[in-house]
Parts: sequence; C-alpha cells; structure tokens
Amino acid sequence: MGAPSMIILAVTDVHGDFAAIPRIAADLEAADVVILSGDLTNFGRRRDAERVLQAITRYARRVLAVPGNCDYPEVSAYLDELGINLHGTNKVIKDIGLFGVGGSLPAPGSTPFEFSEDELRNLLTTAAEDLPKDTPTILVSHQPPFGTKNDEVFAGDHVGSKAVRSFIEARQPILCLTGHIHEAAGIDSIDGTRIVNPGPFSRGGYTYAVVREGLEQLEIRDWKAQQ
Repeated sequence: MGAPSMIILAVTDVHGDFAAIPRIAADLEAADVVILSGDLTNFGRRRDAERVLQAITRYARRVLAVPGNCDYPEVSAYLDELGINLHGTNKVIKDIGLFGVGGSLPAPGSTPFEFSEDELRNLLTTAAEDLPKDTPTILVSHQPPFGTKNDEVFAGDHVGSKAVRSFIEARQPILCLTGHIHEAAGIDSIDGTRIVNPGPFSRGGYTYAVVREGLEQLEIRDWKAQQ
C-alpha cells in the first residue's frame, strides 16, 4: 500500500499577529503537522511565543517550529522545553524526516537571533546528521537559500544563505519551508527540491502540502481570499 500520506501546514512570520488563526482552523485541524517557520514574535520573548502557540494548538494536533531572527533566544529555549524545536535537530513523522535551522544571517539593523554562514552550515549538518540517507526529508529554514524567488528583495538583490543553498544541493530534501523575506512569497526549485515562502501570515499566505514518499501537492493558500 506504500507509505501513508502526511498533510503539512506551514505558517511563517506571524510576528505576534495571530488574530486570523481561526480563519484557517479547518486546515489546522486536518493537518498531521503544523510548522512555524520562524518569527513567531516581533522582537518578543517567551510569553509572546506562548500566545502564538496557544492560538495554533487550539486547533492543531501537532506543531513543530524554528525561531526566527526577530525571536529572542528565550523563544528558542521555550520551543526546546515543549519538545517542538527543529533548530539544529530533527524529528521523524510517518517516515518523513523534518529538520531545521532558525534565525537568519545578519540583517540590516540588529535582530536578536542571527548566525554567520559557517554557523548555519554547522547547524544544518548537526540537524540532519542522524537521518537515514534514504529517508525523504523536509528542511525548515527561516533564512531562505540564496538565488531563488524566495530571497529576492524589492531592489532585485538576492539576500539568502549560500550555506543553506549548498546544503540543499548536497542533501536534496523534497521540500524547503522558508520565510524571512516578506516580499519574496512564492514557490521555486533548486534541482529536485521545492522551495516555498508563503509570505507573512498577516498578508494571508500559508503553505499547504501533501507528502507521501515524495511531494504530492504543494500550494500557497490565502485566508484573505477565503473570506
């Protein structure tokens, strides 16, 4: 009969604005796992992250997350306490390996959770090192890979991570869930890996994916369009 299918819902860049979460309640309830791809808060701390997670776990059966660059380190520690943090580690659900890296490269101005390219590379290596090579994998990276639709800012420059891109080229996960660059919503590919940034949740976008042994369905849904 083959591997069972898994429904994944991914939300990114909530930035503490979770008022519209009930608008996607049906999709949250249907999902096998809901993934938060960073920036749960807007320079917030533990209590701010708690509020976001409470809004989502009202509907979601299982949640995994990485912190974003606008989340203070205590948000990452809180996700660790809950056992849902993918930053530098992995989980296996229905024979699919999910692993992640949070934060971002140094951003204009100062944000509280940033890493160098070498640090991102080391975190990714650690996150994936004990996953079997024949296991389909999904990467959750708040910082998008370099040179895609998902890291292009308004001026036309690409500001993604070369370390994340190199890792994707070498490891070839079936899917990379990302965010961070608000104006770079869309779906792209690096070789056989699909890359998706649905944009900040307050603008309406979230990712809906169905995975079995491979990626069967991938789309950006818009809760505003469902009004």
